[in-house]
Amino acid sequence: MGNEMKLYDVTIIGGGPVGLFTAFYCGMREMETKIIEFLPYLGGKVSYFYPEKDIRDIGGIPAITGEKLIGQLAEQAQTFDPTIVLNQQVVGLERLKDGTFMLTSHNGEKHHTRTIILATGFGTLKSAKLDVDGAEKYEGRNLRYGVERLSDFKDKHVLISGGGNSAVDWANELLPIAKHVTVVHRRHEFSGIERNISNLRKSTATIMTPHVLDAVHGEEDRIERVSVKNIETNDTDIIEVDEVLVNHGFCIDLGPIKEWGLEFEFGNIKVDSKMQTNIKGIFAAGDVANYLNKLHLIAGGFSEGPTAVNSAKSYIEPKKELKPIYSTTHF
Repeated sequence: MGNEMKLYDVTIIGGGPVGLFTAFYCGMREMETKIIEFLPYLGGKVSYFYPEKDIRDIGGIPAITGEKLIGQLAEQAQTFDPTIVLNQQVVGLERLKDGTFMLTSHNGEKHHTRTIILATGFGTLKSAKLDVDGAEKYEGRNLRYGVERLSDFKDKHVLISGGGNSAVDWANELLPIAKHVTVVHRRHEFSGIERNISNLRKSTATIMTPHVLDAVHGEEDRIERVSVKNIETNDTDIIEVDEVLVNHGFCIDLGPIKEWGLEFEFGNIKVDSKMQTNIKGIFAAGDVANYLNKLHLIAGGFSEGPTAVNSAKSYIEPKKELKPIYSTTHF
């Protein structure tokens, strides 16, 4: 290990919205803080899926794009100069004799910390791929799994495959920009927010249910046509398209963290009201954490993070009274 390795008070695993706000609050508590993020950028799921989509369910912010929200959260998080490590997946956990933790990343780098706050979201994000022969050669061209820039779809015929929240949301977002939007879904009914589904059904979008995207056809590196099959009649339509957007959900994986001995409940890490896991000194906040009557909103995570920080502070200094702290008196 060597004496040169810095011992941090808290290491936050995950640099999404909750991890970033948690880092800010760690600074408020005067804790030496490190953030470790698997992706090459901060923002997690919001940066990955919603950079240009408006987020409207954060108190006091009527509407803000995902990209702007993450920019402001990153700026806020860096108020107290935390150490930020990108492009690393934490794989190993070891409890040392003095009670501190040694984390090991996938590249062998070590991280020494007194406490850990898991803010990994649902885990490593990987979009569920289109399971159609030859589809992979069009990925990164006009076969996409997310929207980085709405302008890429201007005046295009966009076919969206999927029927969940993301598919419905992107269809509504693209309608004013694209030349035409076609939505293909294997079920008659969509899942997601009722208002958004109603808006889609009342729109000019072509809705094809119960259909599946059955084949892609193109020359060189672009899809020019797709085959769409009715799963009840087996009838097939050939549709000319400019862009194909696939929203079949995403695969989520906590990776080796699942082997650390943490207690799981309904696929997430079980915590108590203090955000404490079953391993002393390890806390969780945001989508990865589960407890009774959990609020599955970013705003809920913004409360869970500071709660985890307060618990981590009390864990480090159990004999010291933890007093309330507010930014209005701190700056």
